[in-house]
Amino acid sequence: MAKREVLHVKGSNHQNPIPTAVKIGNMVYTSAIIGSDPETGEMPESINEEVANLFHYIREIMELAGGTTDDIAHLGISITDRGYKKIVNVEWLKMFPNEDNRPARHSTVQNLREGLRVQIELTAVLQ
Repeated sequence: MAKREVLHVKGSNHQNPIPTAVKIGNMVYTSAIIGSDPETGEMPESINEEVANLFHYIREIMELAGGTTDDIAHLGISITDRGYKKIVNVEWLKMFPNEDNRPARHSTVQNLREGLRVQIELTAVLQ
């Protein structure tokens, strides 16, 4: 069995004692990623900045894992307002412009911790 490697991402910290991401063999899993500012760790006022930060973290996690966003198999997106899907789609299309090369994705509307509007979890298989 492969050993778990914890991936530490600057600015992406949890309130609970859990890592942002782990790599086991060629698999990468994240905890819930939030859109805090990568430099300050603070949540931005703008939903657009929050979502842009989330996608920044996705790129950083995949780089730390030794892969790219092409290795992502699935994204689970939690939003507090269905209208936020449009904002997520802006960054989604920047990251995955080719409709024939996108990961699976599922979005759900749910209550999130105070101050959060969007959070993302991913699963990736490194090539």
